Amino acid sequence: MSEFGLVGMFVAAFGAATILPLGSEVVFVGLLTAGSGIFLLWLVASVGNTLGSVVNYYLGIKYGESLAKRMLRMSDNTYAKAESMFQRWGKWSLLLAWVPVVGDPLTLVAGALKVRLGFFLVLVFFSKSSRYGLIAWLFFYH
Repeated sequence: MSEFGLVGMFVAAFGAATILPLGSEVVFVGLLTAGSGIFLLWLVASVGNTLGSVVNYYLGIKYGESLAKRMLRMSDNTYAKAESMFQRWGKWSLLLAWVPVVGDPLTLVAGALKVRLGFFLVLVFFSKSSRYGLIAWLFFYH
């Protein structure tokens, strides 16, 4: 695989983790289909996706709920779901950062609630990397 495939994977994974309506799974599976090395691809996708979530985290620190609702046009319902998960499960709800629709707002709420960055990184990396690992496992074994 060329380095362009890895760069594309990083960009897709990074963008997909932000509030932007993007997905990276198609790129991931496409590169697996093209014969990309699974470990390096998994690592690049996981790191890119985690760093994209860090953007949300910092936006949450700086702007919190007002950014989510006004500038990013996040519905009251979506933000309320993310906030409710945080109230119920605390910072452990970040293990759901991989979940579509709610995962990205969770990372923004984590910033707004000032969850420790180190803890945030560990949980979000675990969450995101597990998703890519599951996709790769399903691709190769099912």
